[in-house]
Amino acid sequence: MGSGRRGRRRPSQRRRKTRRRGGAGVGDALVRHAANAGVAVLTALLVLAGAAAYAVRELPDTDNLWAAEKSVRRVTLLDVDGAPIPIHGESRGAPVRLSDLPPYVPLAVLAVEDRNFRHHVGFNPVSVLRALRANAKAGEIVQGGSTITQQLAKNLFLSPDRTFRRKLQELSLALWLELQFTKDEILTLYLNRVYFGAGAYGVDAASHRYFAKPARALSLAEAAVLAGLLKAPSRYSPSRNPEDAGLRARVVIDAMEKSRFITSFEAARARRETVVLAAPKFAAAPYFVDHILAEVRTRVGVDADLVVQTTFDPRLQAALERGAAAGLLLAPLPAQAQTAAVIVDAEGAVRAMIGGRDYRKSQYNRASQALRQPGSAFKPFVFLAALEAGLSPDDMVLDAPLAIDKWTPDNYGGRYLGAVSLTTALAQSLNSACVRVQEKVGRSAVRIAARRMGLARTTTRGPALALGVDAVSPLELAGAYAPLVNGGFRIETHAIDSIRTSDGALLWRRDEAMRDVAASYRSVAALNDMLAAVVSTGTGRAAAIPGWRAAGKTGTSQDSRDAWFAGHAGGLVAVVWVGRDDNRPLEDLSGGGAPAVIWREAMRRALEGRRAGERPQLAPAIRAQPPTVING
Repeated sequence: MGSGRRGRRRPSQRRRKTRRRGGAGVGDALVRHAANAGVAVLTALLVLAGAAAYAVRELPDTDNLWAAEKSVRRVTLLDVDGAPIPIHGESRGAPVRLSDLPPYVPLAVLAVEDRNFRHHVGFNPVSVLRALRANAKAGEIVQGGSTITQQLAKNLFLSPDRTFRRKLQELSLALWLELQFTKDEILTLYLNRVYFGAGAYGVDAASHRYFAKPARALSLAEAAVLAGLLKAPSRYSPSRNPEDAGLRARVVIDAMEKSRFITSFEAARARRETVVLAAPKFAAAPYFVDHILAEVRTRVGVDADLVVQTTFDPRLQAALERGAAAGLLLAPLPAQAQTAAVIVDAEGAVRAMIGGRDYRKSQYNRASQALRQPGSAFKPFVFLAALEAGLSPDDMVLDAPLAIDKWTPDNYGGRYLGAVSLTTALAQSLNSACVRVQEKVGRSAVRIAARRMGLARTTTRGPALALGVDAVSPLELAGAYAPLVNGGFRIETHAIDSIRTSDGALLWRRDEAMRDVAASYRSVAALNDMLAAVVSTGTGRAAAIPGWRAAGKTGTSQDSRDAWFAGHAGGLVAVVWVGRDDNRPLEDLSGGGAPAVIWREAMRRALEGRRAGERPQLAPAIRAQPPTVING
C-alpha cells in the first residue's frame, strides 16, 4: 500500500512541478512584455525629446511674462474729427489673485478644463501620446488634450496654428512654466488671460461683461456659467444662447460635485439658482465699433496700447439710426425681420453703419457679414455694360415674355409693357427687358462691369445673372455704387485711416482709396440719369428727398426674401437691406417699401445742413446716335 500511496503522490507532485514551471513561464513573459513596453516608451520619449529639441530652437522670449501681464492692451478709437469714440468691445478686467476670488471660481474652471491640474507636470503623458497617435494617423492636428498650462503657453506665446511643431513648442513651454512658477501662479495667469467671449479677456472682465459685478462677487452658479464658456465662447454665450449656456453650466456643476470640489448640497443649491444677466451697456454705434475692432486685429499684431483713426462720423451715424427708427414707424416690419444699413462717401470711407435692429439681442453685423441676393439692385451694372457697349438711355428694348434654355424671367405682377426705353426698363425694374439687354451686350460684359465697380463675387454665368443672384453684403454693394458718385473710380471701402501706438509710432496707414477707373465718366453720368428716374417716376419713388437729386435702385430677391434700396444723394452713398436671418420669405416685402422709406428718412437727416449744390452733379451724357431697338 505504501508503494501504492507513493505512486498516487507522484502525479500530484508532477502536476505541482508543472504548475510551477507554468507559473515561471507566465512571469518570464510578463517580464519580457514589460521590458518591451519599457523600451517602446523609452524610444517614444527619446523621439519626442528629439522632436521637441528641434521644435524649441525658435521659442519666443519668456523674460517679460509678468510685465506682459501688467500691460493691458487698450484701443482708443477716434472719429473723423479726432474725438474719442466710447467703445464697448474688447476689454480686460483688473488683474485678480486667487485669494481675491471665491474658491469655487477657479475650481469651476479646473473641473471642466483640467481636473488633474494640481498633479501633472504641465501635460498629461497619456493624453499627449493618444493625441500624437491620432494626429499622426490623420496627418494633421485633430486632437489636443491640452492642460491649463498648455493652454496658457499657447495664449501667452504662440500663434493659433495647428501644426506639429507648434504643439511641441507648446509642450516645451508648458514644462518651462511648471518649472518657473507655482501652480497658483500658473492658474492666476490663466484666469487673467483666457478669453470668455464677447470681447472679454480674463475672469474679471467676463464677470463685469455678463453680470455687471467684479469676479470676487460671483456666485457658484455664475462661476459655472463663466467656466462653461471656455469650451466654446460663442456657442455657450449666455446672452446669445441662454439655454445652451444653462445646460453647460449644469455640466460644470456636475463635474465639480463629481470631483468633490463642492458638496452635494452646494451643487443642488447652485442648480436651483436663477442666474440674471446684466443689461449690456453699449456705446454709440456698437456694430460699427465691432467692425473696426475686427479690422484692427487683421491689420496689426503687436501687444500695445493703440490709437486708431477711423472714418466714423457721429452726425451721420445719428442720422442713420434716427432715420431707421422713423422709417420703421412709417413702414412697420414683422418682429422677425432684420434690417441693416451703411453710409459711405465718394472715396469709400464708411461713415455710419447699422448691423441689425437691436444689438442687445443680436451682435451679428448684417451690414458687413451677411451675404444676400441683391435682386434688382444689381441691374444698374447690366445697364452700365450696355452704355459702355454704345447703347443710350433712349434706346428701345422689348418687354415681353422671354424664354432662354427653358428659363423664363417673370416681371413683377406678370405685367409687360412692350417696347420701352432703357431708362424706363430700369426705372420700372422690368426683368424681361433687363435680361434682353444683358443678352444683347453679353453676360461676360455684365460680369466684367460689375467686377470693375467692386462686386468681386459676381460669378454666375447663366441668364439669371441680370436679376442679382450673386450674394453680396450691404457694405460691398455700397462700395460698388460709390463710383457713381466719384466720377467712375473703383474704391475700397474702409473704416480705418491709420493705426498708431499710444506714443505715436505709426503701425499702419491706409493707401489711396481710389484704385482705378471702373467706368467712363460719360457712362456713369448717363447711368445716374437713369437711376434718378427710378426715384422720380419708377419703383423707388418712396426714396425721393425734397430739394435733392436722389439716384438709386430698388431690389427684391425671389419670394421676397431680401429687399434693398441702394443709391446716392449729395455725395453720399447709402444702402438699406431688410430680410430675415433664416432666409425665409417676408410677405409683401419689396425694395420700394420699407427699405426705400428707411433710406429716405436716413438720408434726409444726413443731408441736413448741406447745400444741394455743395457737390456737383454729373453732367448728362451726350446722345448723338439714333436710338437702337432691342427685340431679342
